[in-house]
Amino acid sequence: MKRDTHLVVLLLLVIGCSLASLTVWKVLASRERALEEVDVHGLNLTQALVTYSEGIVRQSSALLLGLVERLETEGSGPVQIQRISSLIDRQEPLMPQLSGITIYDSQGRWLMSSNRPIPAGANSSDRAYFIHHRDDPSPETFIGPPIQSRSNQEWVITVSRRFNDARGEFAGVVAVTLGIENFLRLFGKIDVGQEGAIGLSYTDGTLLVRYPFREQDMGRNFSKSPIYAKYLVDRSVGTASFTSSLDGVERLYAFRKSDRLPLITTVALGKREALAAWRTEALLSAVVVTGLLALTGLIGWFLILDIRRRTQVEAELMGTQQQLLSSNRQLELLAMKDALTGLANRRCFDVTLDLEARRAQRDGTSLALLMIDIDYFKLFNDSHGHVAGDDCLQRVGNVVETCVRRPSDLVARYGGEEMGVIMPNTDSEGAQIVAQLILDRLQQANISHESSPLGRVSVSIGIATAAGSRLTPVQGLIEAADEALYSAKALGRNRSVKLPGLI
Repeated sequence: MKRDTHLVVLLLLVIGCSLASLTVWKVLASRERALEEVDVHGLNLTQALVTYSEGIVRQSSALLLGLVERLETEGSGPVQIQRISSLIDRQEPLMPQLSGITIYDSQGRWLMSSNRPIPAGANSSDRAYFIHHRDDPSPETFIGPPIQSRSNQEWVITVSRRFNDARGEFAGVVAVTLGIENFLRLFGKIDVGQEGAIGLSYTDGTLLVRYPFREQDMGRNFSKSPIYAKYLVDRSVGTASFTSSLDGVERLYAFRKSDRLPLITTVALGKREALAAWRTEALLSAVVVTGLLALTGLIGWFLILDIRRRTQVEAELMGTQQQLLSSNRQLELLAMKDALTGLANRRCFDVTLDLEARRAQRDGTSLALLMIDIDYFKLFNDSHGHVAGDDCLQRVGNVVETCVRRPSDLVARYGGEEMGVIMPNTDSEGAQIVAQLILDRLQQANISHESSPLGRVSVSIGIATAAGSRLTPVQGLIEAADEALYSAKALGRNRSVKLPGLI
C-alpha cells in the first residue's frame, strides 16, 4: 500500500512538474507574441502617419510652387498680391490643415497674410525659414522647426519656398503654416493608451510634433538619446524598447523614416499597458494550473494529453490557413498585374477608375485621366521585331511610372501599346504637368526608333479631367481622353492635348 502511495505521489509530482513547465512556456511565449503584435501594430501606424504627413507637406509644396511661379512671373506688387490673395482664399478650404499662408519680401516684411491682418511693422527676417531661403539659393521646399506665432501664440510648423526677382536674385519667401493642433487632432484619434505617444521629428533629431502635447518638448532635439544613436542613424524602419528621456516611461517604439522627406514618425506604446492583457492571461493561467494540480493524477494526465492534441491541431490549422492566405494574395496580385510590363492591367484600370470616380463624386474633387499611346509602334514592331517591341513597352511603362509618384495614382496598360494614368484629386493643370514630365523623361531616355520621324520612341497623350456629376458616366471621361489622344496624333504626335469640355 505504501509503495502504491509513493507511486501516486510520484505520479502527481511528475504531472505537476510537467503541467507547471508547460504553463511557464505558454506564458513566456504569449508574452513574446504580445510584444510582436505591439511592434506590428506600431509599424502599421507609422506607415499611415508617414503617408498622412507626406500628403500634407506635398500638398503644401504644390500650393507654394504655384504661388512662387506667379510671384516670379507677375511680380509682387500690390495688384499681384491682391490677385494671389483672392486665389488663396479659394484654395484654402481645400486644405483644412493650413493655419495660414504668408508672403514676405526680401527684407522679411509681410506682404500678405491669409489668416489675419498684417500687424504694423511686422517682420520675420529672424525666423529660421527666412534665413535659410535668404542664404540658400535652392528653390526646394524647406520644412522649418516648430515656432510659436507672435500674433496668436499658436505653435506651428512652416513649409516654405523662396522666390526670386527678374534677375534671379532673392526677392522673398512664401510660407505655409501648419498648426500643430491640426496634427494632434488626427493623432488624438489614434488609441495609444494612457502612456503612449506619437512623434514627428526631423532626421537630425529635432522634435516637430508630439502627442500628447507638451509645450516644453517643442523643438527639443533628441539626437543624443540612446534610441536615436543606436537605431535611427542607420535604419529607416524598426522597433525598439527604451525608457523615454522626456517623461521616464518605458515604451515600445516603432519608427519609420519618410522616403521623400527628412521626417521620422515614431509611435510609442507604454510597455506596462501593452502587457496588461498578457498579465491578466498569465494570472488566469496560474489559477487554472493551481486548480488542475488539485485533481487526481489520472484526470490530470488525460487533460495534458488533450491539451497537447489540441495544440497540435491548432498549429496545423493555422499553418494551413496561412498557406491559403498566401496563395490567395498571390492570385489577387496576378489578377491585377499585366504580365509583360508589370503595370496594372485593364481589369485593375477599370475597377480603380470606377472607384476613384465615385470617390471624386462623393468628395467633390477632380479626377484626371491620361491616355498614352506609343507613336508609330507598329512600324517599330515591323522593323525591330516583337521581342524588341515588348522591351520597348516595358521601358516606356517604366518611364511613365517614374513620373507618377503619388501612392493614390495608378499607371495601367490599357491595351496593346496604349497606357492609362488615373490621378485622383488632380486638376487640368496638374495633369498637364505630369503629361509634360512624361514627354520630357521619354526624350531623355532616347529609345531608338529609326522608323519614327524623331528617330526615337515618343508618345501622344490625351488629357481629360472631370469633377462631380460630370463623372457620370465614367465612360465619358475615357472617351474625352481618347478624343484628346486622337487630336494629339492628328497634330503631329509627341505632344499632349487637353480638349475643353468636361472641366
